[in-house]
Amino acid sequence: MEHMTFAEKVLSRASGRRAQAGEIVTAKIDLAMSHENSLLVLKAFKEMGAESIWEPKRVVILFDHRVPASTIKAAEGHKIVREFARSSKLPYFYDLREGVCHQVLPEKGHIMPGMLVVGTDSHTTTYGALGAFSTGIGATEMASVWATGELWLRVPETLRLVLSGPLPACTSAKDVALRIIGDLGADGADYQCVEYVGPVVDGFSISSRMVLSNMSVEMGAKAGICFPDRKTLEFVSSRTNLPIEPVYSDVDAPVREIVEMDMSSLGPQVARPQAVDNVVGVEEVVGTPIDQAFIGSCTNGRLEDLHEAERVLRGHKVSESVRMIVAPASKEVYLLALEDGTLASLARSGAIILNPGCGPCLGAHEGLLASGEKCISTTNRNFKGRMGSPQAEIYLASPATVAASAIKGEIADPREVRK
Repeated sequence: MEHMTFAEKVLSRASGRRAQAGEIVTAKIDLAMSHENSLLVLKAFKEMGAESIWEPKRVVILFDHRVPASTIKAAEGHKIVREFARSSKLPYFYDLREGVCHQVLPEKGHIMPGMLVVGTDSHTTTYGALGAFSTGIGATEMASVWATGELWLRVPETLRLVLSGPLPACTSAKDVALRIIGDLGADGADYQCVEYVGPVVDGFSISSRMVLSNMSVEMGAKAGICFPDRKTLEFVSSRTNLPIEPVYSDVDAPVREIVEMDMSSLGPQVARPQAVDNVVGVEEVVGTPIDQAFIGSCTNGRLEDLHEAERVLRGHKVSESVRMIVAPASKEVYLLALEDGTLASLARSGAIILNPGCGPCLGAHEGLLASGEKCISTTNRNFKGRMGSPQAEIYLASPATVAASAIKGEIADPREVRK
């Protein structure tokens, strides 16, 4: 298959015919992921009269949004899904212990380059960091996938972002992602497959690439891809023995647009309330008082994020006026940060360490905001009411900026704190 984009190649293989951008194809799904909303999927699954999952080994279910259960309703939902997973003999059901789905699946070796992955969570785009075409779908669509293993998709056009640098000190993948979204807008990549290429991406770790792919959906993208390289192959091969078959766009493949972005002078970025594309340099919001600082989520709860926050906080104390909450993205991240002393150092500085999970990010539990409060967070959304009261305000930033702000009790520039 020549002169084809990554998206066209993956969907051609999955549909069994040559697929071109704009066409509708019926594709066979390689992997289907659901979390607590498996309860909704199960309801639709039963309503359509389905009796069994098409291929249990291609379905992954885990709990991460309300763990441990925050309400009786959540506990009852867990119970129903848990019993279904066991009665269906699903080999990949992860109960409360593992963490956030978008971190756990790569860790457990479920994600391979070139796969077609769907998940009932909008940030399923995260798996694009490993070269998979992955995207979020609804509960009813997932019920159909559970029953048939297939789903119709429109083949997306491609937006290629060429990111050059080098990045200045204290500038991270989160700052790059926020700047891109700020420039392109929340609908700047609607239903497109975003390809991240260039020296900045090449220099990023797998965790940093996950930030780019994760945030792709915040500008409307169907998928966000970082093409596999040596780092990818080393990561994947350390997690699975399955053969790796990377897929790349042809150099001369027709794309909708190529955008070149120079990040060499980019400083720390902040998305102001109440939209993720309301992005400014940190200088414009320095001094804004905060009540809570949160580090975690499928965007920035990985080990390198905790390390960066600890470096900023080391030798400092969290302001008495701030509640600093840290939630590692997974059990693996939690244990590594525990064993290397990162969590102890953060706790000594005044951080509250939570179990791995999504709770504070979506305002489910473990750190809700009251009316009138302000939070600076490493998460991916700052919509009204996202983390608690609709009268609260959320600012999005990198782990370094959140840590620096926790020390100062107001939004702070990490370059100043780390002097």
